[in-house]
Amino acid sequence: MLDRYTSMQVFVQAVSRGSLSAAGRELNMSPAMATKHLDSLETRLGAKLLHRTTRQLTLTETGREYLVACQRILQDLEEAESEVSAQRHQAMGRLRLNAPLSFGTRFIAPLIPEFTRRYPLVEVDLGLSDTQQDLLKDSWDLIVRIGHLADSDLRARRLGNCPMRLCASPEYLQKHGTPNRVAELSNHNCLSYSLSSAQRSGTWAFGQDGQIQVPVTGNLMANNGDALLAAAVQGQGIIYQPSFIVSEALASGTLVAFQLDHPPLELGGLHVLFAPDRRLPLKVRAMIDYLVEVFENSPCGPS
Repeated sequence: MLDRYTSMQVFVQAVSRGSLSAAGRELNMSPAMATKHLDSLETRLGAKLLHRTTRQLTLTETGREYLVACQRILQDLEEAESEVSAQRHQAMGRLRLNAPLSFGTRFIAPLIPEFTRRYPLVEVDLGLSDTQQDLLKDSWDLIVRIGHLADSDLRARRLGNCPMRLCASPEYLQKHGTPNRVAELSNHNCLSYSLSSAQRSGTWAFGQDGQIQVPVTGNLMANNGDALLAAAVQGQGIIYQPSFIVSEALASGTLVAFQLDHPPLELGGLHVLFAPDRRLPLKVRAMIDYLVEVFENSPCGPS
């Protein structure tokens, strides 16, 4: 079966140039092959497109309608190919970037204006969500992820670290005392993050690999770190959150961090994930390089 795309080109060129021989010359094929393409097209459609004589070609009524459709389809294909080719030479097009809600609000959203100034032909579609996203299934170009990475075919660039911190308000600690050992957390109101499987089940993990499991209880569980932050600032209890959530509150003194007899869990770092394609679009490569550049000197950068 002959290639339908080429057959459509033959048909359009034959009408434009007035003969199948001229269409064949334009497309670098013999008159006989051009004729075969038109025959194949008419057979596929089950309709005659051209009245053919030795001197001229005349469009049938069906041929006129099909000509308009072919011209539109071929133009769309040409534009699509041109756009893809252009993207190999300059950063352009829509870039879909996903990040955790609180982190993305603080650290990713403020970066977008500068990125779009550098790359004015790129349109950023920023998605912020604490629920885990599937890069390929959900059609994201890039995903910023905090924590240990699951085994997958995706590629990743490390952006930095996000250490965990134990915090409470000065008022809470003055009233209830500051714990010194992980075992003492059972005597406190511990506010947990429901999207963490461990915290959701009533356990906080300590040690580099989380090997120390400590049962805790509390009167608030939330699926967003900022909700827990707000409660902790008001003196409701202790939170165990990444440093980027609590850094401003610690700097202002509305929260106080403290150490226990075992170190906090190592989250596994901050990464940007992307598809395993060998030829990434320039818009994707540009954003990866930009994030690496920015986070090199950020509070969540390398340490």
